[in-house]
Amino acid sequence: MRIRSLRTARGWSLDNLAERAGISPSQLSRIETGHRRLSLDQLAAIAEALGKSLDELVESPDDSDVVIRPERDERRGLTTWLLNKDDGPHGLTVGKMRITDQAGDVSPDDLGVHPGRDWFTVLSGTVVLYLGERVIRVEAGQAASFSTMTPHSLRSDRGPAEILIILNHNGKRSHLGT
Repeated sequence: MRIRSLRTARGWSLDNLAERAGISPSQLSRIETGHRRLSLDQLAAIAEALGKSLDELVESPDDSDVVIRPERDERRGLTTWLLNKDDGPHGLTVGKMRITDQAGDVSPDDLGVHPGRDWFTVLSGTVVLYLGERVIRVEAGQAASFSTMTPHSLRSDRGPAEILIILNHNGKRSHLGT
């Protein structure tokens, strides 16, 4: 809600707006801080007092509360865009990755291990998943999920591959260095 910002932009105190809207200053204070739900009648009265429509009163001043503008992070044959602002539900991170490191000989030092599970789906190209002793091709439209206690690494096969990946806290730290 934009009540407080609209009120203060006009230089009004809680008392000023409360009087104009026909509610008590303490009610208005609790509404502004989210400690009280407001009825449609109260919302309409506040909107009228501020000279705004209901839509204008409840809209965000910009779209930053909804739209995520991911920043590109490039390193070691991998470009990553984080697609959530903070850790999402259950501490999960959603990211898009563009893998350009080509499949080939992978040394044990290239394989990572961390607690948890990783999940990804291939958006384009083909990913080669090195999982312990196994080499698994995951093609566009397919997904993979595996225990990350098994040594693992991702590479692309014959050209770049893009994936959507969901990582827990340990996976985020291991794969993204954060």
